[in-house]
Amino acid sequence: MKNVPEIFGSKVFNDEVMRERLPKDVYRALHKTIDEGEHLQMDLANVLAEAMKNWATENGATHFTHWFQPMTGVTAEKHDSFISPEPGGKVMMEFSGKELVKGEPDASSFPSGGLRATFEARGYTAWDPTSYAFIKDECLFIPTAFCSYSGEALDKKTPLLRSMQALSEQAIRVLRLFGNKDAKRVITTVGPEQEYFLVDMEVYKKRPDLIYTGRTLFGSRPPRGQELDDHYFGRIKPRVKEFMADLDEELWKLGIYAKTEHNEVAPAQHELAPVFSTTNIATDHNQLTMELLKTVANRHGMACLLHEKPFAGVNGSGKHNNWSISTDTGVNLLEPGATPSQNAQFLLFLVAVIKAVDEYQGLLRMSVASAGNDHRLGANEAPPAIMSVFIGEELEDVLKSIEEGTDYHDKEKKLMSIGATVLPHIPKDKTDRNRTSPFAFTGNKFEFRSVGSEDSIAGCNIVLNTIVAEVLSEYADILEKADNFDDALSKLIKDEVTAHKRILFNGNGYGEEWVEEAARRGLLNLRSTPEALAQFTEKKNMEVFIKNGVYTETEILARQEILYENYYKTINIEAQTLSMMARRNIMGAALQFEKRLADTVIAKKSASSSVSTETEEKQLERMSNLVSELSKRLEKLSSDMAKEDDMDDVVELAKYHRETIEASMHSVREVVDEMETIVPLDIWPYPTYGQILYSVR
Repeated sequence: MKNVPEIFGSKVFNDEVMRERLPKDVYRALHKTIDEGEHLQMDLANVLAEAMKNWATENGATHFTHWFQPMTGVTAEKHDSFISPEPGGKVMMEFSGKELVKGEPDASSFPSGGLRATFEARGYTAWDPTSYAFIKDECLFIPTAFCSYSGEALDKKTPLLRSMQALSEQAIRVLRLFGNKDAKRVITTVGPEQEYFLVDMEVYKKRPDLIYTGRTLFGSRPPRGQELDDHYFGRIKPRVKEFMADLDEELWKLGIYAKTEHNEVAPAQHELAPVFSTTNIATDHNQLTMELLKTVANRHGMACLLHEKPFAGVNGSGKHNNWSISTDTGVNLLEPGATPSQNAQFLLFLVAVIKAVDEYQGLLRMSVASAGNDHRLGANEAPPAIMSVFIGEELEDVLKSIEEGTDYHDKEKKLMSIGATVLPHIPKDKTDRNRTSPFAFTGNKFEFRSVGSEDSIAGCNIVLNTIVAEVLSEYADILEKADNFDDALSKLIKDEVTAHKRILFNGNGYGEEWVEEAARRGLLNLRSTPEALAQFTEKKNMEVFIKNGVYTETEILARQEILYENYYKTINIEAQTLSMMARRNIMGAALQFEKRLADTVIAKKSASSSVSTETEEKQLERMSNLVSELSKRLEKLSSDMAKEDDMDDVVELAKYHRETIEASMHSVREVVDEMETIVPLDIWPYPTYGQILYSVR
């Protein structure tokens, strides 16, 4: 039986450990660094590093690493041992303040989008004291930022920290106008729900497409998928439960607040949800969670699939980014209270978020754009590519009364009767949950549902923090100049509700009617990643990042290039894998079945001229036609891929892969998936969807 409070955070150099091990002056100085952004002096850093090293070695660590998040979509680490040579061929364990606060990894092979040439290899990692160090795999991991020799951010953490600071500064300006003198900082918090699939490792190893691309490039739908809705919240299989228990323990040791786990809609699909953390820490924790999902699954003889759409025709996986704003004194600024219509501070922050989503909807869509997520957004299990905000009937009524200048009387929290006298009445929440909305208010937070399951949550939160900071800045500018604060506040809220109500939508986001309605409202419908990425360099969008100190123009251009490049290279890898599988094994299996049918026809005719071979001949003709069609479509795909060699521009390459290569891949898949339905399983070279999805028992 695990003692959860005892193991929780046992591998983390957290505040409790620091309080125990650090001299009081060093502990206080560190908190000034964390709370107020002051620099930590090197003599104090040396004391801190010594304490951190002693704690780490006592817990079995032999190495340390500066752990960072380059623009590859995954984390990076270079391990150095604590050993230092001593006379007589001995060693001692050393770790200095300089090694703690700064590292120099080779930056030449990380994506930079032209920020530096390949021969300019020097890069720096800088300790992020707001995220605790931890031990994993006998190594002390030190969360860091990563920048180039000339100071440009080469990672996802640096702009995230900048965006958090920008929002805090502007939110504090607004709070001061409401008379709040206590809050020193405003913090964004996130609880990212993580969806994933688990399949048996032996089945996984037989699918090159899963190994190379994370998704199946072929596969006809199984007789039973998710039609019965029986997997959702269903009984967790013993093997999966053992995996979840092991995963929880690993996460808890690292101080990750893993809270909720359950079966998701699709067969073999599951979800893990943590408790809210500061956005920076939540981002680090989610990267660790994705890594441990795979590691622990391997330990249990399973493969964890994090791709947004690993199986066509089956629900894909997302990551619901539950985002909120709180003061350092513990006040949630998105908490409506008992009477939201009379809570002017809440209404101003609510309207600020609504305006931010409306004015920068293209940036929000861009923040979740990827090759994998293109397969998911707009499908029946995910929100559409159109950004909109759901706030629920009551809040919509509140805003409507403000716009129309009519009195609104807050409805008492209704009690819902659920019929049986032995069951209690349940208080009704102020908002329902709209699973089809990409950006839904869910009581005291917003749930951004469009994030892909494999994505870092840094990107969407950088955008969210920045655009809300910009709107709060505009509001503070207006209200600080007002002669009468209350009158100016009332007018501002009313004007903003009227100006941005087009982004509010409480209906079914899956319906075609919404696509038409959104177009009438003038909302963007960016269905593909190349369309969405173009938003990054729209003049207004660049200005909001530059003005708030989140990105420089150079950093924006670099990131856009990296995202375009990652997109078309992902599809190129998929196309090569699909072609290899079809030519090497699927074509061979089809020809083998064709020969079997032909041999059957010949054998029957030789045995007796009166025996009918009509069924076999029809099947043979169908198979022969499919083989010819597959050959033709594979040649078309090869021809299309060869044309890439003459293209240099990343935008052109991204659009070409979206419009041409993906169409050719789909064309090949159509034939292969039909073949799979008629070729016997003893010949078919790869596990089918049914075999994969039901492989874990």
